[in-house]
Amino acid sequence: MAAPQAPSPLRALAARALPYAPALAASGALGAVCIRAVLEQAGRPALPLDDAFIHMQYARRLAEGGFFSFVAGDGYSTGATSLLWPVLLAPFHALGLRDLSLVYAIWALGLVFHAALAVETARLARPLAGPAAAAGAGAMCAGFAAFAWFAWSGMETVAFAWILTRTARLAAALCEPDPPEPAADSAQPAPSPASAQPPLASAQPSPASTQPPPASAARALALAGFAAPLLRPEGALASLIAALALAVAAARRPPPAPHAAPLPPSPPSPGRRASRLLDGRLLVLAPLLGPLVVPALNQLLAGHPTSSTTTVKWLLGNPNYDGPTLRAAVLENVRLLVTDVIDGGQWTAVFLPEGSAAIIALGAVALAVAAHRRGRPVHAAIVVALALGALLPCTYLSFLWNRVRYVWPFAPAWIVMAACLARELGDAAQRLRPSLHHVTPLVAGAFAGALAARLPWAIDDLANSARAIDRQQASLGRWAALHLPSDARIGVNDTGALAYLSGRSTFDVVGLTTEGEARYWVAGAGSRFEHYETLPPERRPTHFIVYPHWMACAPVLGRELIDATVEDQSILGGTTMVAYEARWDLLGSGALPVRSVPGEKILDELDVSDLESESAHAYALEPLADQRNVALSLAAPESDAPGELDPTRAEIADGGRYHRTADRFVAHLAAPPAEARLVLRVASDDGAELAVSVAGEEAGTVDVPAGTWVERALPLPAARLSGPTPIAITLRRGSGFHAFHYWVAGR
Repeated sequence: MAAPQAPSPLRALAARALPYAPALAASGALGAVCIRAVLEQAGRPALPLDDAFIHMQYARRLAEGGFFSFVAGDGYSTGATSLLWPVLLAPFHALGLRDLSLVYAIWALGLVFHAALAVETARLARPLAGPAAAAGAGAMCAGFAAFAWFAWSGMETVAFAWILTRTARLAAALCEPDPPEPAADSAQPAPSPASAQPPLASAQPSPASTQPPPASAARALALAGFAAPLLRPEGALASLIAALALAVAAARRPPPAPHAAPLPPSPPSPGRRASRLLDGRLLVLAPLLGPLVVPALNQLLAGHPTSSTTTVKWLLGNPNYDGPTLRAAVLENVRLLVTDVIDGGQWTAVFLPEGSAAIIALGAVALAVAAHRRGRPVHAAIVVALALGALLPCTYLSFLWNRVRYVWPFAPAWIVMAACLARELGDAAQRLRPSLHHVTPLVAGAFAGALAARLPWAIDDLANSARAIDRQQASLGRWAALHLPSDARIGVNDTGALAYLSGRSTFDVVGLTTEGEARYWVAGAGSRFEHYETLPPERRPTHFIVYPHWMACAPVLGRELIDATVEDQSILGGTTMVAYEARWDLLGSGALPVRSVPGEKILDELDVSDLESESAHAYALEPLADQRNVALSLAAPESDAPGELDPTRAEIADGGRYHRTADRFVAHLAAPPAEARLVLRVASDDGAELAVSVAGEEAGTVDVPAGTWVERALPLPAARLSGPTPIAITLRRGSGFHAFHYWVAGR
């Protein structure tokens, strides 16, 4: 008898693609509605998040030969939170999709990943919930408004959700292969015509036909675990899941086939040796290498392993949070996640029905029951791990940005739990009355319908948000391309559309895409101003296009050129974004006291808010000091210090820290001076009395009147000013004071 002929590669590819056809059809129809809504409101291709244009700018630079440089000539940038997403976009730019035409390619990718996510979610649910509920899980995923919003947002969110879910599914299948056929489940009767699966059920091929050979499954899992953190840093969770599953699989030793005759030994070829190496225990290491790629690139190309996003957005990397404030911030985020975000509260009402948290909680119980009844504890554990991944964004400064985009990639686990709940409710109904075999698909369909009911609201919000970005950031980017010189350097706080559409160099004041700026952004406006004083002139922006309240650094904002005001929106960082000429004439204007004595010199100086000066003088800061760090430009302060007033500085600018009750720092003088005094530039809202001590010995007090800043001078015991000398300024009367500058002057 002749051996069966192997299928052609084209036929094999078609067989693999067939399960995706219904999901692609559903996603295509939904995508057409979303794109039409955006085009109607914006009038052109548009995206609802400025961050999407950041990916497009990185993609353009990749296509132009700049390896993850955001601005030509600025070198490597650590601001790309996703390495793979710009890599996927770059070929389309290289093929000729320029400007906003690249958005069509992004929408096409969103469609593909949206459909693939529905298929993977259904496949993950099937061993736990059976075919009908798994089909419902696919429908829930396809109709989930958050996935629809982000699939056509230009972001990597849905692609990341897909690779997380695929990793979870492959890991579970590797550890617990060959799920039982539905007929083997005593609680599930043979399906009747009335219980036929909905269209998405065709995404659920039978276990026998979908299980790849173990070696192929292991390689696919290793690849997914390696790639996940390259899409988003939180993908390290998928890397860990993949590595653990591969370790479990590698520890197994398949029993020898009974009565198998021993084969004669043959020398292994190099290809077979490599295959054994890949299929062996070393394959476990592949997923673990994924989280190391970005830090290694950063260290190699930027000189440090951390990304700028870590500095700006991650609580654990923020110097303004100590132990207690860090714990409080994380716990508050967890509270918001549980009581609002997953419950369809004010932050997520556009995506989730109110009370969703109860369904998820009941689904978690049903997951445990399903795992016990069907002998799938590893499947359940992996789903739980994926669900708990939603806690990772709770360590961010805020996970509510951008329509809670950091949380949604973990939502497929909630959908699997809902599918398990539908199955267990259906089985319970059948135990009461065997004829109730429609309950599982009806409940799963009800869940899918409840999620899909939010689609009109979400699609309108998607289009409205895309219109808002187009009318503000994109509009100002197009204006800059027409009206600013080609060598302009634009200071921005939203850097995506302005960089991509203007074609001008940008200076990211937040520090996400401009190396070295992030630490000054998180420190506060005063520290940014002090930092700008040390920047070489060629690095300073020539213009700013910013939200004035975000920038909070009025001394560097010059003449207004144009603004973009957008009402009737909820996605923008502010109603009005303004373009300014940069102003640098006030830099250094506050570096010296306004009065000076001929022959006297500055022996030491603490420039409050200047991070380098504060560090050199061991200046003590309390938690959340960034919230009271300001930059001011005012009339020169009234001074009681001796000497002549400098008439050229009628207006000065300085950074400072508000609402202090004590300032402590260490002065550094090489030798005791003949005479010395402390000059303080301070202010108080309601008046204050400050006591000054040197090395623990009180030197006197100064009165600070209520109102704007003043300079006050106090004699110091010169004999004690030798080497490192602690100086303390403590509040004796009043509710607090504002500190800007301290000088030790003398001879």
